[in-house]
Amino acid sequence: MADPKGFLKVRERELPARRPVSLRLMDWKEVYEQQESGELRRQAGRCMDCGIPFCHQGCPLGNLIPEWNDLMWRGEGREASERLHATNNFPEFTGRLCPAPCESSCVLGINQPPVTIKQVEVSIADQAFANGWVQPHPPERLTGKTVAVVGSGPAGLAAAQQLTRAGHTVAVFERDDRIGGLLRYGIPDFKMEKKHLDARLNQMMAEGTRFRAGVNIGVDITWGELRQRYDAVVIATGALVPRDLPIPGRDLDGIHFAMEYLTQSNHATAGDTVVNQIMAEDKHVVILGGGDTGADCIGTAHRQHAASVTNLAIGKQPPSERPETQPWPMSPTLFEVSSAHEEGGERHYLASTVEFLGNDDGTVRAIRVAETEYRDGRRVPRAGTEREIPADLVLLALGFTGPESTDLSSQLGVPFDERGNVRRDGEYQTSEPGVFVAGDAGRGQSLIVWAIAEGRAAASAVDRYLEGETELPFPVRPTDRAISV
Repeated sequence: MADPKGFLKVRERELPARRPVSLRLMDWKEVYEQQESGELRRQAGRCMDCGIPFCHQGCPLGNLIPEWNDLMWRGEGREASERLHATNNFPEFTGRLCPAPCESSCVLGINQPPVTIKQVEVSIADQAFANGWVQPHPPERLTGKTVAVVGSGPAGLAAAQQLTRAGHTVAVFERDDRIGGLLRYGIPDFKMEKKHLDARLNQMMAEGTRFRAGVNIGVDITWGELRQRYDAVVIATGALVPRDLPIPGRDLDGIHFAMEYLTQSNHATAGDTVVNQIMAEDKHVVILGGGDTGADCIGTAHRQHAASVTNLAIGKQPPSERPETQPWPMSPTLFEVSSAHEEGGERHYLASTVEFLGNDDGTVRAIRVAETEYRDGRRVPRAGTEREIPADLVLLALGFTGPESTDLSSQLGVPFDERGNVRRDGEYQTSEPGVFVAGDAGRGQSLIVWAIAEGRAAASAVDRYLEGETELPFPVRPTDRAISV
């Protein structure tokens, strides 16, 4: 185990400092500073090496958390990296973007602050890249089989890397102009600079994975043609259909889906020219939705020098501490102050948007909101509590309803389930032989760690389909769910 008395000697969590707000709002670089190595080792040393490490069940990837915590505490960074990469293709992504359900399940968290698992993870990954320990692992032999992976988000990339290493010839298709999916154009650079994505893609290209950006499957190539050209197809297109808010005034100019806004901002940050870019500068910005996407919009609006930023959530403010109804090792819903939230703006809960109000020229000028009340299990506006909030720009960050289905249904004939996701069996295969689905397209909107786990599992299923057997790991089943409420 790590330090046998670590959790007794070091009782508090220590996380790296965030750069000063006034400084970080001037650029798009990551918020966190590098953590001092001695502090990091002390935190890794708090890991108890439990008889039953519940952090394993909290992590869909089954990360060997006690093992690499121990190695990190001992200063054996290279060995820690090998343990980490044994179960996770992209720890530099999850260490920055995952909400860390493993920490909610940490046994130490029963009566102390849990181990800083996520921070140890990303530090191991960054150290591995900095020291040149992350090397390509090309296959020893080629099988002669070909696989098309459609979508280059975390699920698609994980599936592609696993299948390439198994010896198959893999091509990843992405309709955007660059590879990465939402890792590229959905996540602002202040949460993850794209140099980390590019470094991993370079490793994958050196291993033999082929990337085809700017190819829209269903338009440039039909799904049927793709299936004919490849021995197997993996659908990893994500759940990109945004949830709308069909209330009066929705057609006013200045009301946009959050991903449209974030995608344009990421293009601009990458140096692209964005015609008619949605900008928050000098505008009163209202963001509907209290999740991570809403927080990304908050941080982006501040960096674009918005006049004001208001974040509205229809539900109740979550508690600051684990409620009795969500006991350990469940993943609780808690009130969090992210780096974007501490940069300014207002947050309001129990706020139901009733109507968008416009100017004479057809642009939005305000939204009318009311207090939310719960009636017969539904959240509805409370009569007599309406008020107006100035709004020159409204961003809808209300989640996603599922994958885009039209071309898949008409061209490939794969069915969808009652939740709007691509239907699949226990081996990630659709009703069309040789066509598999992984990540949000089959699971629904979820966490990055689930996407990677499903990509790895789907790769195992594809390899078994093509070869009759497989040595690739199968970390999760399509029906698996985290312990939650």
